[in-house]
Amino acid sequence: MLGKVEICGVNTAKLPSLSAQETDELLRRVKEGDQSARERLVEGNLRLVLSVIQRFSNRGENADDLFQVGCVGLLKAIDNFDVNLNLRFSTYGVPMILGEIRRYLRDNSSIRVSRSMRDTAYRVLQVREKLQRENQREPCIEEIARELELPREEVVFALDAIVDPVSLFEPVYSEAGDTMCVMDQVRDTKNTDEDWLEHIALKEAMSHLSERERRILALRFCDGKTQMEVSSEIGISQAQVSRLEKNAIKFIRKEI
Repeated sequence: MLGKVEICGVNTAKLPSLSAQETDELLRRVKEGDQSARERLVEGNLRLVLSVIQRFSNRGENADDLFQVGCVGLLKAIDNFDVNLNLRFSTYGVPMILGEIRRYLRDNSSIRVSRSMRDTAYRVLQVREKLQRENQREPCIEEIARELELPREEVVFALDAIVDPVSLFEPVYSEAGDTMCVMDQVRDTKNTDEDWLEHIALKEAMSHLSERERRILALRFCDGKTQMEVSSEIGISQAQVSRLEKNAIKFIRKEI
């Protein structure tokens, strides 16, 4: 994205720039309804949009799309800016552009989050920033939950819902040509190759048992019934159940 010269047909190398005095003058004219001043103000702040979208260069998003969305945020900033405030336009414009881009990324994410969950997450973020300003430190989850009068779990779920997903192939460390990705740090201790092989071997061994033996094992180890309960259900003695069970287990161990 950084080396891209044209975005949406705009030659980024030839974008005009405005001084603070020119920006203030154009903003005043915009408030008076001067459309030509509005156009000049937009053109003079396209570099501001470019500087913002560069923050999202590693997201794999189309630069043209982000630029267009950023321009929407710029237009909103121009229309809503209060010229009576002693504030630089860029100070107000950057958060507006950022917000518009993040809203676009959120709404077009492959992972859908409910509107109520997103609203809760935004309230949590606002309260977190408020407490951070007041206390000059990062607030804990309990403090945020107490401020919002919400359960701690709901605050945690809301924050997790708006976290951007990370690719398993995202590099986290690289040295001397060896790159470590997220995938290398994630391990599934349950669904391993060894477990699958044992499952297949057990299934194969069970297939060679008689129907009565398979039923006895199912009642004993799946349903948790005693040998006496199994004998009553099948209609044989407890001694026979014990003998068939031991023989079946011995055969399975031998096969595996």
